[in-house]
Amino acid sequence: MEKKVLLFDLDGTLTDPMVGITRSVQHALKFYGIEEPELEKLCPFIGPPLKDSFMKFYGFPEARAQEAIGKYREYFTEKGIFENKVYEGIEEMLAMLKGQGKTLLVATSKPEKFAAQILEHFHLSPFFDCICGATMDEKRVKKGEVIAYALEAAKIREVRDAVMVGDREHDILGARENGMDSIGVLYGYGSREELEKAGAGKIAGTVGELGAMLSE
Repeated sequence: MEKKVLLFDLDGTLTDPMVGITRSVQHALKFYGIEEPELEKLCPFIGPPLKDSFMKFYGFPEARAQEAIGKYREYFTEKGIFENKVYEGIEEMLAMLKGQGKTLLVATSKPEKFAAQILEHFHLSPFFDCICGATMDEKRVKKGEVIAYALEAAKIREVRDAVMVGDREHDILGARENGMDSIGVLYGYGSREELEKAGAGKIAGTVGELGAMLSE
């Protein structure tokens, strides 16, 4: 694609956070008397802003959804943050792209503080020029806003030189809001139908395919 600036989503794109996120949601729901023993049913929470998901999937009014984020973080900050794993081949791909002189950025709807901790824990931080995420107060959380913030933080002026990589429609739509190309990945939590409907420029089935698309 001959792109010099590569923006990556975190959850479902660089790492698989399934256990940590779903257990954190499970913990929050329990506070409201909602028992959800099957973690797989909570996978739709992976990717979108948490407040939106609590409102969409459980009908929480906005104030309760905001409160639920605090309950979610009770578990996440203690345990869930590292109940996570790097997808096979990601570290090698990032090393290859960095070696080609690409500028690598993270743009995630996860709070920036948590994203930095996770990438540091998995020794991926050195590959990235900027790690950009949401604010803890949720004032910056929509993917389009995070992408704009990442581009500004990295002083990227030409968006035609950049591409956003992610596994959910929010990544693709956020890229479009910023006039950028996008690549959807299928090894995360979004379907081909979801990514195509959102307007993904290309779709990669595996980490290997993604690396080939992004490489020189």
